Amino acid sequence: MIADFLWPGGMLVALILLLFSGYPVGFSLAGVGILFAVFADVPMVFLSMGVQRIYSGTLTNWLLAAIPLFIYMGLMLESSGIAERLMRSLAALAGRLPGGYAFAVAVIGVVMAASTGIIGASVVLMGMMSLPAMKKAGYDMRMATGIVAASGTLGILIPPSIMLIILGDQLRVPIGDLFMGAVYPGLLLAGMYFLYIILVAIFSPKRMPPPPQADPVPAWKAVLSLLLDLVAPMLLILSVLGTIIAGVATPTESAAIGAFGATLLAFVSGKLSFATLRRAVFETTKTTGMVSFVMIGATVFSLVFRKLGGDAMIADLFHFGDVSPYVTLAVVMALIFVLGFFLDWIEITLVVIPIVMPIVARLDFGLPASDVTLWFAIALAVNLQTSFLTPPFGYALFYLRGVDTSIPIGTIYRGILPFVAIQVIALILVVALPQIVLHLPAALR
Repeated sequence: MIADFLWPGGMLVALILLLFSGYPVGFSLAGVGILFAVFADVPMVFLSMGVQRIYSGTLTNWLLAAIPLFIYMGLMLESSGIAERLMRSLAALAGRLPGGYAFAVAVIGVVMAASTGIIGASVVLMGMMSLPAMKKAGYDMRMATGIVAASGTLGILIPPSIMLIILGDQLRVPIGDLFMGAVYPGLLLAGMYFLYIILVAIFSPKRMPPPPQADPVPAWKAVLSLLLDLVAPMLLILSVLGTIIAGVATPTESAAIGAFGATLLAFVSGKLSFATLRRAVFETTKTTGMVSFVMIGATVFSLVFRKLGGDAMIADLFHFGDVSPYVTLAVVMALIFVLGFFLDWIEITLVVIPIVMPIVARLDFGLPASDVTLWFAIALAVNLQTSFLTPPFGYALFYLRGVDTSIPIGTIYRGILPFVAIQVIALILVVALPQIVLHLPAALR
C-alpha cells in the first residue's frame, strides 16, 4: 500500500519544496511531472498525451480567450479615471460621517470588482486614492488597510472574474451559470463588509473619524455627481453580464464587448493615448502568458500524477468511512484554506481542484450532480479569495505595502484579520445554504 503511494506522494513533496524555493510555478509543475515520469519508468509515448491535452485544452480553448480580453478591459478601465471620480463623489457624500471614507472604499471595491476583476490594479489604485486621505483624517491604519485590501479582492469573486473562467474550464461548468451563481455570494460578502464598517463607526468611531470639512459640498450636488459617475461603469457591467445572461453572446464575445467598451470610455475620458494602450497590451500579454504557462505545467503534472496512482492516494486520504458528506467537504475546504496561506489561487485551482473534485462529486448532498459542481465551484471561489489576504504570502497585503511603505507590515496583517474572519463566515453560509449560489442561475434558466 505504501509502495503504491510512493511516487505520487513524492511528486507532491517535490512540488511543495520547489514552490517554497521561489522557482517559477510553470517550470516547477512541468519539471516535476517529467522527472517523475522518467524516475517511475513511465513510457515517453504516454507524455505525448500531455502535448495533445495542452493543445486542445489550453492553446486552442475558445473559452480561455476571454482571459486576456477581461485583463485588458480591467487595465483600460483603470486608465479611464472612473475610479478616481467615483472616490471623489463618494467622499463628498459620505466623508463627513464616521467611517465615510471606509464606506466609499467598499463601494468602489464592488464597482471595480464588477468592472475589472484585476486584483493588483484594484488594491493599488484604491490604496493610492484613499490611504493618504484616511491617514490625514486620523483613521486607525489597521482599519484603513484592512478595508482597502479586502474590498480590492472582491474582483476575484464578483463577475466577470478570471478565476471563475478558469474554474469553469477545470470543472466543466458553464461560465454563465458560474457568473450568476457568484452574484449573491459576492454581494453577501460586500454586505458583510458594509455591516462591519457600520458597527465600527457606531461603537468605535474614533477608529474612523470624519475629516474636517473646509468647504462642504451640498448633498444634492454630491448625489448628482455620484449618479453621473456611476453611469459609465454600470453600462459596461450591463453590456458584459447582460449579454451573457440574455444568451446573446458567449463569455468570450462579451469579454470582447467589454474590452471595446473600456477602450471607448478611456477615449471619452481623454485618457486614451499610445502609451496607455501600449501599457495595457504589454501587461495583458505578460499576465496571460503567466497564466497560460502555469496551465501547461499543471496539465503535465496532473497527467503524470494520475498515471502514478495519485487519484487513488487522494481518495484514500479523504475516505472517512460512514460520515456526513459535509464532514468530507469541510476537510477539503479546510485544506484549501490552509494552502491559501502559502500558494496562489492559480496554483490551487490548476493543481489541487482537479484532484479533489472527483471526491466531492461522489458525495450525496441531495442535489443534482450539476448543481453540486456549481455550488462547490462558487464555495471554492469564496475560499480562494482569502488566499489574497491571509499572511504570510497574501498578494493584496504586499500590493498595499508597496503603496505606502511607511505602514508596518504587522499593521496590515492585524488589520486584515477581521475581514478574513468575515470571509470564513461567508464561506460557512454558502456551504450551509446552497440556494445562495443556486437560486439565481435556476431563476434565469
